[in-house]
Amino acid sequence: MTDEPPPAKVAFYAPLKPPGHVTPSGDRRFARLLMRALRQAGFQVDLASSLRSRNADGNVTRQQQIEARAARLIPKLLARYGQNPPDIWFTYHLYHKAPDLLGPAVSRALNIPYVVAEASVAPAKGSGPWARGYRLSLDALNQAALVLQPNPKDFAGVAPCLRSSADQVALPPFLDTRLEGAPFAHRVDHRAAWAARLSLPLDVPWLIATGMMREGDKKQSFLVLSKVMRQLGPANLRLILVGNGPARAEIAAAFAGDDRICFAGMLEARALRQLNAACDLYVWPAVGEAFGMAPLEAQAAGLPVVMGDRPGVRAMVRDGETGLLTPEGDALALASAVETLLADPIRRGEMVFAARAHVQAQHDISSAARMLHNTLTPLIQGR
Repeated sequence: MTDEPPPAKVAFYAPLKPPGHVTPSGDRRFARLLMRALRQAGFQVDLASSLRSRNADGNVTRQQQIEARAARLIPKLLARYGQNPPDIWFTYHLYHKAPDLLGPAVSRALNIPYVVAEASVAPAKGSGPWARGYRLSLDALNQAALVLQPNPKDFAGVAPCLRSSADQVALPPFLDTRLEGAPFAHRVDHRAAWAARLSLPLDVPWLIATGMMREGDKKQSFLVLSKVMRQLGPANLRLILVGNGPARAEIAAAFAGDDRICFAGMLEARALRQLNAACDLYVWPAVGEAFGMAPLEAQAAGLPVVMGDRPGVRAMVRDGETGLLTPEGDALALASAVETLLADPIRRGEMVFAARAHVQAQHDISSAARMLHNTLTPLIQGR
């Protein structure tokens, strides 16, 4: 009897936001899911570093400080991996505001494949405050053997930056559908519990929107949502806003005077799953959205979604089957779509089961694990 070979080792790194970061977000969530999927695929996963290279405002001094920290870390990583090197380096989320300052150098030194999951290229950032990060991201992409893309929109921009031997493959966003969908079986109980917790009436539709309350696209989505509520006029419903952040005061001011709004604050994962199952519609304008975990979580819990139409959203939501997509930023169209579904409970009920079936079939972690195994294994074997 022969001993089984040890599992291939993956060095995992998320320069935008490490998986252990204290602040919840879609990036942190997807980083953690990627690590789980890699383990489920049979790989040993090692978190290479928690260095955060994000330079939000393009400050040159800040960029230099981050690069100096990375330069000190590289020899330490090489020493750490000297006796037991990884078989592959795997970086999640690479772009001009968060270049990978570790993976390319370590991969070259160890002669291992360099893989990226989610990369985007914005040529307009080639000059200006993020020019340095932009060039570093291009250098990293030029070294990549494989780029896995959750957002179809990013394929065209990244393709010219890759070597001819590199592949670019779709990796649909995913989650654990058994975990996310479990509360659906107890929807009535969860609705009663949340009605008491948030002082909500049981006999009106509940809409839910989830997002970090920060400057930029997230805040703009909340502001569009406030316009949606005005378009809905006196409709007897409740909109539950889940999230928090530095822009909360401004967002709250946009909804001021509407007693149909409920601020639920930040919720831990289990509570959010239960609240999703208790609601009737997930609504989000998706201004500037690449892709998000929230609409997948909502569909897994049996929520039809009404969202702004973006390429990443389109890859997760089947328009007319699991929800309705409307022009990005169009409050009137979003309100009309909400009214359409609220007025048609039969169609909404069909979408409940279509949404759950769609996420289970196309966006479950088991599918992602198979895909990761099938794409990474040949790279490791071909070293």
